[in-house]
Amino acid sequence: MSKTALVTGITGQDGSYLAELLLEKGYRVVGMTRRTSTEVHERIEHIVDEIEIVSGDLLDQSSITSIVSEVRPDEIYNLAAQSFVPASWSQPVLTGEFTALGVTRVLEAIRHVDPKIRFYQASSSEMFGKVVETPQCETTPFYPRSPYGVAKAYGHWITVNYRESYGLFACSGICFNHESQRRGKEFVTRKITDGAARIKLGLANDLRLGNLDAHRDWGYAGDYVRAMWMMLQQRQPDDYVIATGRTHSVRDFVRIAFEVAGLGSFEPYVVTDPRFVRPAEVDLLVGDASKAAVELGWKPDIEFERLVAMMVEADIARLRARVGA
Repeated sequence: MSKTALVTGITGQDGSYLAELLLEKGYRVVGMTRRTSTEVHERIEHIVDEIEIVSGDLLDQSSITSIVSEVRPDEIYNLAAQSFVPASWSQPVLTGEFTALGVTRVLEAIRHVDPKIRFYQASSSEMFGKVVETPQCETTPFYPRSPYGVAKAYGHWITVNYRESYGLFACSGICFNHESQRRGKEFVTRKITDGAARIKLGLANDLRLGNLDAHRDWGYAGDYVRAMWMMLQQRQPDDYVIATGRTHSVRDFVRIAFEVAGLGSFEPYVVTDPRFVRPAEVDLLVGDASKAAVELGWKPDIEFERLVAMMVEADIARLRARVGA
Protein backbone atom coordinates (compact mmCIF):
# COMPACT_ATOMS: atom_id res chain seq x y z
CA MET A 1 0.00 0.00 0.00
CA SER A 2 1.17 3.52 -0.70
CA LYS A 3 2.30 5.73 2.15
CA THR A 4 0.59 8.93 3.25
CA ALA A 5 2.64 12.07 3.87
CA LEU A 6 1.41 15.21 5.61
CA VAL A 7 3.37 18.31 4.57
CA THR A 8 3.07 21.59 6.45
CA GLY A 9 4.11 24.59 4.39
CA ILE A 10 3.28 22.78 1.16
CA THR A 11 2.71 26.05 -0.72
CA GLY A 12 6.28 27.21 -0.08
CA GLN A 13 9.36 26.58 -2.19
CA ASP A 14 10.44 23.40 -0.38
CA GLY A 15 6.89 22.15 0.04
CA SER A 16 6.23 22.31 -3.70
CA TYR A 17 9.39 20.38 -4.61
CA LEU A 18 8.80 17.83 -1.85
CA ALA A 19 5.19 17.28 -2.98
CA GLU A 20 6.43 16.58 -6.52
CA LEU A 21 8.98 14.08 -5.21
CA LEU A 22 6.47 12.27 -3.00
CA LEU A 23 3.93 12.03 -5.82
CA GLU A 24 6.60 10.52 -8.06
CA LYS A 25 7.18 7.90 -5.36
CA GLY A 26 3.50 7.00 -5.18
CA TYR A 27 2.58 8.73 -1.94
CA ARG A 28 -0.79 10.08 -1.00
CA VAL A 29 0.18 13.69 -0.31
CA VAL A 30 -1.80 15.88 2.08
CA GLY A 31 -0.77 19.52 2.41
CA MET A 32 -1.64 21.64 5.41
CA THR A 33 -2.21 25.35 4.80
CA ARG A 34 -3.52 28.22 6.88
CA ARG A 35 -7.05 29.30 6.05
CA THR A 36 -7.01 32.63 4.20
CA SER A 37 -9.52 34.63 2.20
CA THR A 38 -7.57 33.92 -0.99
CA GLU A 39 -5.85 30.75 -2.15
CA VAL A 40 -2.09 30.99 -2.61
CA HIS A 41 -1.27 27.87 -4.61
CA GLU A 42 1.03 29.38 -7.25
CA ARG A 43 3.93 26.98 -6.61
CA ILE A 44 1.72 23.87 -6.55
CA GLU A 45 -0.81 24.90 -9.19
CA HIS A 46 0.48 22.22 -11.59
CA ILE A 47 -0.09 19.40 -9.04
CA VAL A 48 -2.94 20.77 -6.94
CA ASP A 49 -5.39 18.23 -8.37
CA GLU A 50 -3.10 15.37 -7.30
CA ILE A 51 -2.80 16.38 -3.65
CA GLU A 52 -5.24 16.95 -0.79
CA ILE A 53 -5.32 20.33 0.96
CA VAL A 54 -6.45 20.65 4.58
CA SER A 55 -6.72 23.81 6.66
CA GLY A 56 -4.73 23.98 9.87
CA ASP A 57 -2.67 26.35 11.94
CA LEU A 58 0.63 25.78 13.76
CA LEU A 59 -0.62 28.23 16.39
CA ASP A 60 -3.57 25.97 17.27
CA GLN A 61 -2.88 22.65 18.99
CA SER A 62 -6.40 21.30 18.48
CA SER A 63 -6.34 21.87 14.71
CA ILE A 64 -2.96 20.12 14.37
CA THR A 65 -4.07 17.15 16.46
CA SER A 66 -7.36 16.86 14.56
CA ILE A 67 -5.59 16.84 11.18
CA VAL A 68 -3.07 14.19 12.25
CA SER A 69 -5.92 12.09 13.65
CA GLU A 70 -7.99 12.37 10.47
CA VAL A 71 -5.17 12.01 7.90
CA ARG A 72 -3.27 9.25 9.76
CA PRO A 73 0.00 9.94 7.93
CA ASP A 74 2.98 7.61 7.86
CA GLU A 75 5.29 10.61 7.60
CA ILE A 76 5.03 14.29 8.55
CA TYR A 77 7.31 16.91 7.04
CA ASN A 78 7.20 20.15 9.02
CA LEU A 79 8.29 22.83 6.57
CA ALA A 80 5.97 25.61 7.74
CA ALA A 81 7.58 28.54 9.55
CA GLN A 82 7.97 32.30 9.56
CA SER A 83 11.10 31.82 7.47
CA PHE A 84 12.08 35.32 6.33
CA VAL A 85 14.99 36.22 8.61
CA PRO A 86 14.65 40.06 8.47
CA ALA A 87 10.97 39.82 9.43
CA SER A 88 11.90 37.96 12.60
CA TRP A 89 13.19 41.20 14.14
CA SER A 90 9.93 43.04 13.49
CA GLN A 91 7.81 40.01 14.49
CA PRO A 92 9.91 38.12 17.07
CA VAL A 93 7.01 36.75 19.11
CA LEU A 94 5.07 35.52 16.07
CA THR A 95 8.29 33.97 14.73
CA GLY A 96 8.69 32.09 18.01
CA GLU A 97 5.09 30.91 17.98
CA PHE A 98 5.32 29.49 14.45
CA THR A 99 8.93 28.46 14.11
CA ALA A 100 9.58 27.20 17.66
CA LEU A 101 6.35 26.30 19.45
CA GLY A 102 4.72 25.17 16.21
CA VAL A 103 7.20 22.28 16.11
CA THR A 104 6.20 21.25 19.64
CA ARG A 105 2.54 21.23 18.70
CA VAL A 106 3.16 18.86 15.79
CA LEU A 107 5.29 16.57 17.98
CA GLU A 108 2.58 16.58 20.66
CA ALA A 109 0.00 15.60 18.05
CA ILE A 110 2.19 12.69 16.93
CA ARG A 111 2.76 11.57 20.51
CA HIS A 112 -0.95 11.49 21.31
CA VAL A 113 -2.34 10.22 17.98
CA ASP A 114 0.26 7.71 16.76
CA PRO A 115 3.87 7.64 18.03
CA LYS A 116 4.88 5.49 15.04
CA ILE A 117 4.51 8.44 12.63
CA ARG A 118 7.89 9.50 11.26
CA PHE A 119 8.67 13.20 11.61
CA TYR A 120 10.98 15.55 9.70
CA GLN A 121 11.81 18.98 11.11
CA ALA A 122 13.24 21.66 8.83
CA SER A 123 16.16 23.03 10.84
CA SER A 124 18.39 25.79 9.50
CA SER A 125 22.02 26.80 9.16
CA GLU A 126 20.96 30.13 10.72
CA MET A 127 21.18 28.27 14.04
CA PHE A 128 24.98 28.38 13.73
CA GLY A 129 24.91 32.18 13.36
CA LYS A 130 28.17 33.56 14.77
CA VAL A 131 30.03 30.40 13.90
CA VAL A 132 32.53 28.87 16.30
CA GLU A 133 34.08 26.57 13.68
CA THR A 134 34.23 26.27 9.89
CA PRO A 135 32.81 24.28 8.19
CA GLN A 136 29.76 23.59 10.34
CA CYS A 137 28.64 20.01 11.00
CA GLU A 138 26.11 18.23 13.21
CA THR A 139 28.22 18.72 16.37
CA THR A 140 29.02 22.42 15.82
CA PRO A 141 27.55 24.50 18.70
CA PHE A 142 24.73 26.88 17.83
CA TYR A 143 25.12 30.66 18.22
CA PRO A 144 22.03 32.12 16.47
CA ARG A 145 22.07 35.81 15.55
CA SER A 146 18.39 36.48 14.82
CA PRO A 147 15.03 35.68 16.41
CA TYR A 148 14.52 33.29 13.48
CA GLY A 149 17.76 31.46 14.25
CA VAL A 150 16.86 31.28 17.95
CA ALA A 151 13.41 29.88 17.12
CA LYS A 152 14.90 27.30 14.75
CA ALA A 153 17.34 26.22 17.47
CA TYR A 154 14.39 25.60 19.80
CA GLY A 155 12.59 23.62 17.10
CA HIS A 156 15.72 21.55 16.53
CA TRP A 157 16.30 20.73 20.19
CA ILE A 158 12.65 19.97 20.96
CA THR A 159 12.77 17.45 18.09
CA VAL A 160 15.85 15.82 19.66
CA ASN A 161 14.15 15.91 23.06
CA TYR A 162 10.98 14.16 21.86
CA ARG A 163 13.07 11.56 20.04
CA GLU A 164 15.06 10.78 23.17
CA SER A 165 12.20 11.15 25.66
CA TYR A 166 9.38 9.37 23.82
CA GLY A 167 11.19 7.21 21.27
CA LEU A 168 9.70 9.04 18.29
CA PHE A 169 11.23 8.63 14.84
CA ALA A 170 12.03 12.33 14.64
CA CYS A 171 14.77 13.81 12.43
CA SER A 172 16.09 17.28 11.80
CA GLY A 173 17.67 18.35 8.54
CA ILE A 174 20.05 21.25 9.22
CA CYS A 175 19.67 22.72 5.76
CA PHE A 176 21.98 25.42 4.51
CA ASN A 177 20.60 28.01 2.10
CA HIS A 178 18.79 26.40 -0.81
CA GLU A 179 17.26 28.35 -3.63
CA SER A 180 15.33 27.97 -6.88
CA GLN A 181 13.18 29.90 -9.32
CA ARG A 182 10.33 29.28 -6.85
CA ARG A 183 12.03 31.26 -4.07
CA GLY A 184 10.03 34.24 -2.78
CA LYS A 185 11.14 37.63 -4.06
CA GLU A 186 11.70 38.91 -0.51
CA PHE A 187 14.78 36.65 -0.25
CA VAL A 188 18.06 38.18 -1.40
CA THR A 189 18.83 35.52 -4.03
CA ARG A 190 15.53 35.94 -5.84
CA LYS A 191 15.69 39.70 -5.32
CA ILE A 192 19.00 39.61 -7.21
CA THR A 193 17.82 37.44 -10.10
CA ASP A 194 14.53 39.31 -10.45
CA GLY A 195 16.39 42.61 -10.29
CA ALA A 196 18.89 41.56 -12.96
CA ALA A 197 16.03 40.42 -15.20
CA ARG A 198 14.17 43.72 -14.73
CA ILE A 199 17.27 45.76 -15.58
CA LYS A 200 17.89 43.54 -18.61
CA LEU A 201 14.38 44.22 -19.92
CA GLY A 202 14.45 47.94 -19.12
CA LEU A 203 11.93 47.61 -16.28
CA ALA A 204 14.32 48.92 -13.60
CA ASN A 205 17.46 51.04 -13.41
CA ASP A 206 19.13 49.78 -10.26
CA LEU A 207 19.12 47.08 -7.57
CA ARG A 208 19.34 47.96 -3.87
CA LEU A 209 20.98 45.41 -1.58
CA GLY A 210 22.47 45.15 1.90
CA ASN A 211 25.72 43.42 2.86
CA LEU A 212 27.43 42.15 -0.29
CA ASP A 213 30.21 40.47 1.69
CA ALA A 214 28.06 37.96 3.61
CA HIS A 215 28.99 34.41 2.60
CA ARG A 216 26.56 31.50 2.30
CA ASP A 217 26.55 27.87 1.22
CA TRP A 218 23.89 27.93 -1.51
CA GLY A 219 22.34 24.80 -3.02
CA TYR A 220 19.30 23.85 -5.09
CA ALA A 221 16.00 23.27 -3.28
CA GLY A 222 15.12 20.26 -5.45
CA ASP A 223 18.27 18.49 -4.22
CA TYR A 224 17.55 19.30 -0.58
CA VAL A 225 14.02 17.89 -0.45
CA ARG A 226 15.44 14.59 -1.68
CA ALA A 227 17.60 14.53 1.47
CA MET A 228 14.51 15.19 3.62
CA TRP A 229 12.78 12.13 2.21
CA MET A 230 15.91 9.99 2.58
CA MET A 231 16.14 10.79 6.29
CA LEU A 232 12.72 9.29 6.97
CA GLN A 233 13.59 6.08 5.10
CA GLN A 234 16.48 5.14 7.45
CA ARG A 235 16.35 2.43 10.11
CA GLN A 236 17.17 4.88 12.90
CA PRO A 237 16.30 8.58 13.25
CA ASP A 238 19.12 11.11 13.31
CA ASP A 239 20.02 14.68 12.40
CA TYR A 240 21.95 15.66 9.27
CA VAL A 241 23.61 18.75 7.84
CA ILE A 242 22.54 19.25 4.22
CA ALA A 243 24.91 21.52 2.31
CA THR A 244 27.15 21.77 -0.74
CA GLY A 245 30.39 22.44 1.15
CA ARG A 246 31.08 25.52 -1.01
CA THR A 247 30.63 29.11 0.11
CA HIS A 248 30.07 32.22 -2.00
CA SER A 249 29.47 35.85 -1.19
CA VAL A 250 26.36 37.81 -2.07
CA ARG A 251 28.73 39.73 -4.36
CA ASP A 252 29.54 36.46 -6.21
CA PHE A 253 25.83 35.76 -6.64
CA VAL A 254 25.24 39.25 -8.04
CA ARG A 255 28.23 39.05 -10.38
CA ILE A 256 27.13 35.75 -11.94
CA ALA A 257 23.49 36.85 -12.19
CA PHE A 258 24.36 40.02 -14.09
CA GLU A 259 26.74 38.10 -16.38
CA VAL A 260 24.04 35.52 -17.16
CA ALA A 261 21.62 38.36 -17.93
CA GLY A 262 24.13 39.76 -20.41
CA LEU A 263 24.59 43.00 -18.48
CA GLY A 264 28.32 42.76 -17.88
CA SER A 265 29.56 44.31 -14.63
CA PHE A 266 26.96 44.74 -11.88
CA GLU A 267 28.69 47.77 -10.34
CA PRO A 268 26.87 50.47 -12.35
CA TYR A 269 23.52 49.05 -11.23
CA VAL A 270 23.87 47.87 -7.62
CA VAL A 271 23.39 50.30 -4.73
CA THR A 272 24.24 49.37 -1.14
CA ASP A 273 21.29 50.39 1.03
CA PRO A 274 21.70 50.47 4.87
CA ARG A 275 18.00 49.58 5.24
CA PHE A 276 18.81 46.03 4.17
CA VAL A 277 21.66 45.43 6.62
CA ARG A 278 20.68 43.13 9.51
CA PRO A 279 20.96 44.32 13.15
CA ALA A 280 23.25 41.33 13.83
CA GLU A 281 24.87 39.91 10.72
CA VAL A 282 25.84 36.31 10.02
CA ASP A 283 29.06 36.63 8.05
CA LEU A 284 29.99 33.11 6.97
CA LEU A 285 28.12 29.83 6.69
CA VAL A 286 29.44 26.69 4.97
CA GLY A 287 28.32 23.17 5.75
CA ASP A 288 29.99 19.78 6.03
CA ALA A 289 27.47 17.24 4.71
CA SER A 290 29.81 14.24 4.84
CA LYS A 291 27.56 12.42 7.32
CA ALA A 292 24.62 12.69 4.90
CA ALA A 293 26.86 11.49 2.07
CA VAL A 294 27.97 8.40 4.00
CA GLU A 295 24.76 7.43 5.81
CA LEU A 296 22.09 8.62 3.36
CA GLY A 297 24.02 8.40 0.12
CA TRP A 298 23.03 12.01 -0.60
CA LYS A 299 24.92 14.56 -2.64
CA PRO A 300 23.79 17.71 -4.46
CA ASP A 301 23.44 17.55 -8.24
CA ILE A 302 23.06 21.25 -9.18
CA GLU A 303 26.16 23.42 -8.68
CA PHE A 304 26.08 27.06 -7.62
CA GLU A 305 26.78 28.61 -11.01
CA ARG A 306 24.05 26.55 -12.69
CA LEU A 307 21.60 27.43 -9.91
CA VAL A 308 22.11 31.16 -10.41
CA ALA A 309 21.73 30.77 -14.18
CA MET A 310 18.50 28.77 -13.80
CA MET A 311 17.01 31.48 -11.58
CA VAL A 312 18.00 34.38 -13.84
CA GLU A 313 16.77 32.63 -17.00
CA ALA A 314 13.43 31.82 -15.33
CA ASP A 315 12.94 35.43 -14.20
CA ILE A 316 13.77 36.81 -17.64
CA ALA A 317 11.31 34.38 -19.26
CA ARG A 318 8.60 35.24 -16.71
CA LEU A 319 8.97 38.98 -17.15
CA ARG A 320 9.16 38.73 -20.94
CA ALA A 321 5.88 36.81 -20.96
CA ARG A 322 4.30 39.45 -18.74
CA VAL A 323 5.35 42.49 -20.78
CA GLY A 324 5.21 40.78 -24.14
CA ALA A 325 8.85 41.54 -24.88
